[in-house]
Amino acid sequence: MPSPRCRVTVIGIGYLGLTHAVCMAELGHDVLAVDTDAAKVAMAAGGEAPFFEPGLEPMLRKNLDAGRLRFTTSYAEIAEFGDVHFLCVGTPQAADGSADLRYVDAVVGALAPGLTRRCLVVGKSTVPVGTARRIIARIGDLAPAAGEVDVAWNPEFLREGRAVQDSLSPDRIVFGVTSPWAAALLRDVYATPLANGVPALVMDLETAELVKVAANSFLATKISFINAMAETCEAAGADVTRLAEALAHDERIGGKFLAPGLGFGGGCLPKDIRAFRAAADGLGLASVAGLLAEVDAINTSRRARVTDLAREAVGGSLAGKLVAVLGVAFKPGSDDVRDSPSLDVCGRLCQEGAVVTVHDPVAIANARQVMPHLRYAETVTEAAHGADLLMHLTEWPDYRAIDPAALGRVVASRSVVDGRCALDADHWRSAGWSVRVLGRP
Repeated sequence: MPSPRCRVTVIGIGYLGLTHAVCMAELGHDVLAVDTDAAKVAMAAGGEAPFFEPGLEPMLRKNLDAGRLRFTTSYAEIAEFGDVHFLCVGTPQAADGSADLRYVDAVVGALAPGLTRRCLVVGKSTVPVGTARRIIARIGDLAPAAGEVDVAWNPEFLREGRAVQDSLSPDRIVFGVTSPWAAALLRDVYATPLANGVPALVMDLETAELVKVAANSFLATKISFINAMAETCEAAGADVTRLAEALAHDERIGGKFLAPGLGFGGGCLPKDIRAFRAAADGLGLASVAGLLAEVDAINTSRRARVTDLAREAVGGSLAGKLVAVLGVAFKPGSDDVRDSPSLDVCGRLCQEGAVVTVHDPVAIANARQVMPHLRYAETVTEAAHGADLLMHLTEWPDYRAIDPAALGRVVASRSVVDGRCALDADHWRSAGWSVRVLGRP
């Protein structure tokens, strides 16, 4: 069953907003997206995405050509146009670890004065619990049609590298609402995925606000747990990959997010667990805050540990050593280097005097903006030429396909540190390489 055609606006065309706008248009809605960055608006209107996401740019062009998707810098235009307004702006980490809500507050302040008829304002940004109630109060003060404006929360669960699929065919859709009208309108917006069997979970605003941070904190805890087990295995002489394999067969645990290695990064998990920790502190929940602090600390400690392995691999000092790093995106399938564990390790190597050359299939431009002092190579062979050490730090499939014998002919020393436990260590050793892997003997 096709979705009823709705007039949808999307506020903010960063990673979340642009993906959501394109996918709303793909579902058949009339979509008008707004951003205050005129250059970004012009780029999107010209069919170009300002970030790498598989499948997004062709879908963007398709819906522009079909006339279902437009872009603007005018809040007055979107207020007049939309029946459903999605808030998709960022909530970056503040200095104290809490969520910085300045962009959420700014867009509510810009949108509300133009709301002159019945409509629904829907938050998708990840926010502290209680934010939706605060927005309701602010709209009540600012909107001419305040009594007819409803507020809902509809958290996003996008995975970078799979965002289009996650938008069109999510594993669940959460509606945090205060009225049956809002729930019915959201069911119209998402009619196609709901007709395809995606479950809709209807709940209060506060629970909906907690779903995203709770999910990300659970995943972060699972990753940090297996990395704590990797540290234990290193101390005991055990093999964390076999341990993880055994745990994965337990149906209560499962194998997803049980991959040991350098740990998580990016723009969501680290930020969200720190914001949740700050919120828990504010609610007086010391045990919850303490748990999240330990999860964060375990994850971050793996960056220091992989740097230790690099130092050991080159004989005790990294000063003057040529190190080739494979992968700087925080995960494969993305060009995002926000809180990238790999890029953090590159910085640590440089601080100890190493000369670092980086390769990544898509993230070099973004990495260069953050760390212009690193060397960058267009090919793996170029990056590895003359290297004293090779480090595998983002698990792109391209790197698992490397011929270690051929690569061994261009390096100065056949030594590799696998920070993602993803290379075939036996295959590399048979080609004459010394292989060090987190959590393995």
